[in-house]
Amino acid sequence: MASEPKSMDEAIRRTVQQHFKKTDLKKQAKMATNRQVGGSHYKDCKIQPIDYIMENNLTFCEGNALKYITRHRRKGEGAKDIHKAIHYLEMILEMEYGEE
Repeated sequence: MASEPKSMDEAIRRTVQQHFKKTDLKKQAKMATNRQVGGSHYKDCKIQPIDYIMENNLTFCEGNALKYITRHRRKGEGAKDIHKAIHYLEMILEMEYGEE
């Protein structure tokens, strides 16, 4: 029997992993993670941020920082995306390490 998830991130991760195990290749081609709405700034990556985030059990803030770093040259918001990444990293410092 599986233990209860410790966080929402873990619950989402388990659901996605179970879904992948049950899905055949034809269905995977139609899955949301294999298409992108609103551009190709993630789809053109060798490793999509969502795949890296899920495989490495990153938290919400860690995942968002990674997402903004990944797209800052591709999406056209450049410095704004770097500031967003920094903001998420500052939240990690505050919430996990007590830094202000």
